[in-house]
Amino acid sequence: MAFDNTITIVGNLTRDPELRFTPSGAAVANFGVAWNLKGRDGQEDKVSFFDVTCWRQLAENVSDSLTKGSRVVVYGRLDQRSWENQDGDRRSKVEIIADDVAPSLKWATAELTRNEFKGDGGGSSSGGGGGNQGGGAPRPVSNEPAAPQYDMNEEPF
Repeated sequence: MAFDNTITIVGNLTRDPELRFTPSGAAVANFGVAWNLKGRDGQEDKVSFFDVTCWRQLAENVSDSLTKGSRVVVYGRLDQRSWENQDGDRRSKVEIIADDVAPSLKWATAELTRNEFKGDGGGSSSGGGGGNQGGGAPRPVSNEPAAPQYDMNEEPF
């Protein structure tokens, strides 16, 4: 499904992810990201702050992997929430609902560990469960290109 309000930001976590669970057992993690725009020619830096929400397996992975100060790439969609506070005043905020969160490798390295597949976490775009979608014991992820699955001498068309 395509959204017209997708967003990608790169920034640093302003606080450790807070992992909670809904009454139905779904994991949800919230954290903040700060994005800096460096000022030029004597201008001040501009800092933007974003609240990010992750759901299900992504929420658990973010909570296990990231801490305050981590540089991340967040891909998701914008969502506006409205509520009434205790004084009856109407409040609203725009937050990012993350579809994916990754460590930024611009100034760091990361060691990846594949988690055991726990079923369709609701974020699958493959349309339902089933099929060979991972699983097994955790193993390191190689950066080496996969061997071709075709005969190199075969004509392409």
